[in-house]
Amino acid sequence: MIEVGSNVFWRGTLALVIGSFMVFANVYVTQPLLPMIAKEFNISPLQATASFTITTLTLGISLLFYGPISDAFGRKGIMVMTMVGITLTTLCLSFVQSYESLLLLRGLQGFFLAGLPAMAVAYLGDEYTPEALMVAVGLYISGNTLGGIGGRLIGGFVGEWLGRASTFGVMSVISLICMTAFIILLPKSQGFEPKPLRVSHIVSNMLGHLKNRRLITCYFIGGFSFFIFINQYSYITFVLEEAPYHLSSKYIGMLFLTYLSGTLGSAISGRLAKRWPQPNIMVLGTCILMLGSLVTLGGSLWAIILGLLINSFGFFLCHSTASSFVSRNAKFAKASASSLYLVFYYLGASIGGYYLDPFWRADGWLGVVIGSWIVLVLVACAGVSLIRLNKSQSN
Repeated sequence: MIEVGSNVFWRGTLALVIGSFMVFANVYVTQPLLPMIAKEFNISPLQATASFTITTLTLGISLLFYGPISDAFGRKGIMVMTMVGITLTTLCLSFVQSYESLLLLRGLQGFFLAGLPAMAVAYLGDEYTPEALMVAVGLYISGNTLGGIGGRLIGGFVGEWLGRASTFGVMSVISLICMTAFIILLPKSQGFEPKPLRVSHIVSNMLGHLKNRRLITCYFIGGFSFFIFINQYSYITFVLEEAPYHLSSKYIGMLFLTYLSGTLGSAISGRLAKRWPQPNIMVLGTCILMLGSLVTLGGSLWAIILGLLINSFGFFLCHSTASSFVSRNAKFAKASASSLYLVFYYLGASIGGYYLDPFWRADGWLGVVIGSWIVLVLVACAGVSLIRLNKSQSN
């Protein structure tokens, strides 16, 4: 097993951080391009947004596929295959001439993008010691935040400079570089034990995970935290477009630089888990997210930025800890357990906006914060119940 601080630990962890950056940069690169896509293909903003949401949709659905497949056939080979698929679809996107083709490729890309997130934590669970796992997961998820920031910045700045098609061309080159580094750096699997691939076993594993009180509580915490966190960003853009801020789309897009505090939160989560039980850290992260939401009510632009920085730190502290907790507490089929966590995670992102919309229409940003607190209080309560469950089962 790989120990914390060893050369192979840093090689493997760096490989997964680079892979994570590649995946999430490709997921989010289209967000700043949406107005350009709408204009180029003469479609509505709502239609243009589908070029982003179809990717997250197919990504979420595909997670259920990759977990069982990797439990049967291994992790590294399948992760590499999906990264090849990401690079090729990104390159093809630079040549599309119709919106239908773009939409089809983005949907296909979502299928490939699911591969690494579905298997990365399971790979760490196979190869790393429990202590090394906690540290590595935090660093790996920091790659998620860097990818989210990097993808939006690449899309915004390269898109404005070279246009939509060239942006995908640049992204395909970056993807190729990341994929090459990943293949070279990631150690071969040594601790993987294959399981038979049977549909009955897959269904049984999924049901088994859902019956595990520790796991289902953790799924709830991760899913509903993201449910609030990612959709707050959507509504704050409407606030900042209006008086007294009047920010342009370029500067609103730079709000995602506040994800950098989330990179820090993810990176230190493993170290904190050496001192305190992981459920305690999930509750701490949720409470920090609640605090940041309140700070945004200060009214000034600086208060909003500070609140978003606090939110990002708290959310990613909670999320990275929950991801590690799932891998450590899955009694079997670790990749399936991690995939199921991410299904809850992306499902939360997909439906959170619908929940917050009535609060937004009723009382603007104050309503969004109130709606957020209602859910986050329930998430914190779930975390407290996980603390008690953890204590009772460890005694």
